Amino acid sequence: MLLLALLLVTTSCDKIKQTKEIKLAHTLDITHPVHEAMEFMAKRVKEKSGGKLTIDIYPNSQLGTERECLELLQIGSLGMTKVSAAVMEGFSPNFKVLSLPYIFKDKAHYFDVLGGDIGDDLLLQGEKYWLHGLTFYDAGSRSFYSTKKPIRTPGDLAGMKIRVQDSKTAIDMVQSFGGSATPVSWGELYTGLQQGVVDGAENNAPSFYLSRHYEVAKYYTLNDHTMVPDILMISSKVWEDLTEQEKKWLTEAVEESAVVQRKLWAEAEKEALEAVKKAGVEIINPDKEAFSKLVEPMYEGYKSEPEVYELIQRIKAAENTSANSVK
Repeated sequence: MLLLALLLVTTSCDKIKQTKEIKLAHTLDITHPVHEAMEFMAKRVKEKSGGKLTIDIYPNSQLGTERECLELLQIGSLGMTKVSAAVMEGFSPNFKVLSLPYIFKDKAHYFDVLGGDIGDDLLLQGEKYWLHGLTFYDAGSRSFYSTKKPIRTPGDLAGMKIRVQDSKTAIDMVQSFGGSATPVSWGELYTGLQQGVVDGAENNAPSFYLSRHYEVAKYYTLNDHTMVPDILMISSKVWEDLTEQEKKWLTEAVEESAVVQRKLWAEAEKEALEAVKKAGVEIINPDKEAFSKLVEPMYEGYKSEPEVYELIQRIKAAENTSANSVK
């Protein structure tokens, strides 16, 4: 009986040692296409590993803001997270290139850059800050929405307080259009729009819809000023602790999830625009060139930052030769 008990304990301990769990936290709602893609990834990791490697997801800011989650990754207290490339600026400065307005010619160019050598290089930019990039998720195009009046030209932004992320690039962009950039946390934005703390904001269609900001902001201008991707990050400490086989399972599942997420995002964009239009939002299609011309001087302003300026030139020169690749 004693021998049997010892065998059972040893077997149980071996099973525990053979199972590894990675905690993934993010700020999105469970209905968001990025969350759905990460759920798919977690399922595939479990299937590929036969349950030896699992991912436990904590959505809805349960473990903190995007910045706080990144800080937890740096010390290894959290395994993975999803953040906007704009937030990564505060950790790895070269990521600011992805937040530059009209840096991408179109959607095909955007996918080509992120799926090619430039995207590979950027995913590794955070390594010296203990942040390892796994893949980019499509976060669509960011456009302006407003409460008091429609934005048809850059001139309409004059004197308007526009909520932006806490990003120097975003602030400079709004100021280039003549608006007053006002950083406000995402969780406080609905009330801010409702009470007139800000006159408008900018984001992609699914976020505009799922946040219910369309209830107070009845004008949505599709000027598509930026295409700032989301990034799936893993703690470098956690990544280095994985075996080569575990890294292979995770990498394969991540790549599969990026393909799924792109399809989910396209569907979500279409549904969101239809829903807000039905709710009484005026959809405006402005002359985008009128906006893009005003931000061109921003590029030259990065000559003092050689690495960022080089990335700008590489992105501009990139050809749409691998628009369907995913990294």
